[in-house]
Amino acid sequence: MNIVVAKGLTKDYGSLRAVDHVNFEIQQGECFGFLGPNGAGKTTVMKIIHCMMPPASGDVKVFGEDVTENPSAIKSRIGVMPQDDNLDPDLTTFENLVVYARYFDIPKKDSSRRALELLDFIELIEKSDVNIKDLSGGMKRRLVLARSLINSPELLILDEPTTGLDPRSRRTVWEKLIHLKSKNTTLILTTHYMEEAERLCDRVAIMDLGKIITIDSPVKLMSAYGGNLEDVYLKLTGRALEP
Repeated sequence: MNIVVAKGLTKDYGSLRAVDHVNFEIQQGECFGFLGPNGAGKTTVMKIIHCMMPPASGDVKVFGEDVTENPSAIKSRIGVMPQDDNLDPDLTTFENLVVYARYFDIPKKDSSRRALELLDFIELIEKSDVNIKDLSGGMKRRLVLARSLINSPELLILDEPTTGLDPRSRRTVWEKLIHLKSKNTTLILTTHYMEEAERLCDRVAIMDLGKIITIDSPVKLMSAYGGNLEDVYLKLTGRALEP
């Protein structure tokens, strides 16, 4: 079953064509990665999928719903982990989750229970009453992940989820994402860490200059072109994969 289907997706910013007639399908329960340098169009595609901006042309359906016709129904079933740690600095870890739950009209009793479950899941239960100003960078990223799960989403969008983390914290986040995938949560991921894509993604779309060059599994791409995913990207685009 396809959770996301895009046909002829195009997005312009003035005279700049950020996404150029791309086509892709994302299946239920898979981790699908978008790889490419800044300016490739990855984040724009993600924003269109979670109804933050409309396409200029083409069709995008999520859960069978058109992103321009029924965005509220789509958003209620999606979780988003942005690049930035845009947590409320005046609240504790627990309060950040409970307050965010209001956007989904989750009753306080349910949101409190869910917040504690998520803090336990990301191994921050002992920090529930701690102001986020006193959390490490890795802890904040894990909290942003927990916040994206407050509505028990069927689809989780992850925009550079481990940027800036040390190797240990990065692997902790990977473990949590692998667990979510095992529970049939569909994941859409952008990353500049090729090891991350190789570890997590069932399939990847390699993008450059707004176009999708190829879509396949990391294993098949590396077998076809040799080396790791960054080597594959170099061979397909002729330039390095820089953040």
